[in-house]
Amino acid sequence: MQAEIERLFDEKPERYTEEHFQLFYAFKAALNAGRIRAAEPDPAAPSGWRVNGWVKKGILVGFRLGGVVDMSVDAARQPFFDKSTYPVKRFTSQSEVRIVPGGSSIRDGCFVGRGVTCMPPMYINVGAYVDDGTMVDSHALVGSCAQVGKNCHISAASQVGGVLEPVGALPVIVEDEVLIGGNCGVYEGTVVKKRAVLGTGTLLNRSTPVYDLVRNQVYRATEDQPLVIPEEAVLVAGARTVTSGPGKDWGISVYTPVIVKYRDSRTDTKIQLEDLLR
Repeated sequence: MQAEIERLFDEKPERYTEEHFQLFYAFKAALNAGRIRAAEPDPAAPSGWRVNGWVKKGILVGFRLGGVVDMSVDAARQPFFDKSTYPVKRFTSQSEVRIVPGGSSIRDGCFVGRGVTCMPPMYINVGAYVDDGTMVDSHALVGSCAQVGKNCHISAASQVGGVLEPVGALPVIVEDEVLIGGNCGVYEGTVVKKRAVLGTGTLLNRSTPVYDLVRNQVYRATEDQPLVIPEEAVLVAGARTVTSGPGKDWGISVYTPVIVKYRDSRTDTKIQLEDLLR
């Protein structure tokens, strides 16, 4: 499948045949089942993850193949026009996914594990991987190709950004048992390691360094590597003072995430409510 997808991506035909569509549908079925992923764990990689660029190519092929069609249940009340290749994902009670009514949407071509809870309105985009037991809360986004582990909580109004293009770029990774607080944003291929906790309003991206007050370290993305948040780190939104130039004279501070501690029994007690909601 990989070779055929890459050939179809690199050598765009004059017209798409039924064989091309069948290849894409088989590819999308594998995405839905979690048999293939846009990124996967790799102990040999510095971040612990590697990107599968050919999977991203397959997703992009799907956009080329599809035409915009009317998928509305009621075009007057709730119009829905999108590529024919990417309708909403279908679930049954056997999927063991809770989708609470109220305007949520999950695009076809993503994996959603058993015991996942979707609180309205939320959105999971194509290529995403959301593992068992995770909660995606109200107004939360899991972007295209983002990888979210087991038993995470993506709190209300938080965004786990996706990275679909360029195809070689690592998407956002959130490992197992991570708590992302309300109004947080994780972007640009950031890797959040297991059991980390992001306090309300924490923003993570390639441009902003993270200051670790416990280990006396500063974490930054480089040209070749994403920002990586250590396991069990507890982050809050902080600020650092500008120490030179007009910024110093004007008393300006700039935003930075700060690691204030690492998870302990008190942290676990504060977030144990999660288990009652699953």
